[in-house]
Amino acid sequence: MEKLFAYGSLKENDIQQTIFGRSLQGTPVTLMGYVVKEILIEEEFGMEPYPIIAATNNNEDTIDGMLYELTVRELQLADTYEGKYYKRIEVQLQSNEVAWAYSATT
Repeated sequence: MEKLFAYGSLKENDIQQTIFGRSLQGTPVTLMGYVVKEILIEEEFGMEPYPIIAATNNNEDTIDGMLYELTVRELQLADTYEGKYYKRIEVQLQSNEVAWAYSATT
């Protein structure tokens, strides 16, 4: 199983049902050394803001999120959902667990 840190729409049940065909059971966790920023992505009717994590290397900066266990196939489905503006990176959580998270490609 793969571990995924979610801080945005991947925490939403309806999104999980659409992508994975099931609701994920997660554990609340904290990511240290990162903040949430916004990126603008061009959508059908203009530019839309989306959340993105950015490293600060300051452990006082934290993001609360959820840790989910996914199959490799489900992780690939999440990659497809996140699209070309996001890339999957490894992060270390406050619990010392290592998980995947999505950050900006640029």
